[in-house]
Amino acid sequence: MSGHSHWATIKRKKGANDAKRGAVFTRMGREIAVAAREGADPDSNYKLRLVVDKARAQGMPKDNIERAVRRGAGLDKDAAAFEEGVFEGYGPHGVAMVVKVVTDNRNRTISDLRRIFTRAGGNLGENGSVAWQFDTLGYISAPREGRDDDKIFEMAIEAGAENYEADAEVIEFYTQPADLHTVSKNLQAVGIKPENVELIMKPKNPVSLEPKDAVTVMNCVEGLEDLEDVQNVYSALELSDEVMKQLEAQAA
Repeated sequence: MSGHSHWATIKRKKGANDAKRGAVFTRMGREIAVAAREGADPDSNYKLRLVVDKARAQGMPKDNIERAVRRGAGLDKDAAAFEEGVFEGYGPHGVAMVVKVVTDNRNRTISDLRRIFTRAGGNLGENGSVAWQFDTLGYISAPREGRDDDKIFEMAIEAGAENYEADAEVIEFYTQPADLHTVSKNLQAVGIKPENVELIMKPKNPVSLEPKDAVTVMNCVEGLEDLEDVQNVYSALELSDEVMKQLEAQAA
């Protein structure tokens, strides 16, 4: 399993308890509310459709999703003034990181981010300091289900994916951001069942570190992800099999 998908699996294991799941639903609710500002109908609001699909995949109850949509669309009296933000910084060992947030208090968010970065031996950077090291791409992951390499290549080409990566368990398809929904639908039409459909930031030149140093970086990533305002953290770290084993051991 590749790095992005494997780390997502580890996070799901760590988030299995009710308290963690509640925090995940809170973050997802904020993301849905922000997306719903552009329209409450997922069929006509592509951004909302992506977020709602992601929330369903996380097991978020239907009532919670609908309530978040109403709040964001201004249909409830308690509509919150959430805003999206993107922050950049360097984690341990100078590894570049991009953090996406949804917050109702920007000063609190900045303070929390700076605390986590500083504690880990990194620092919060200026806008534009590291984002140039990443490409924004559409991302779709799905179980391999025994498909051979030729079949995967054929499916990727026919669906319109720009690239793909596959191992024994998972296939990951990459698209241009505007093509994500179309490619996802095309893959479903030929029997692929996506587990994740989202926009990600993929490092252009991943950085390799010794396992003990890489785990330190991922502990910083996890600290950032545990903040209520944080939606996603992207790092330039390349996750080796040995690092994955150590992270899985921590999650057990």
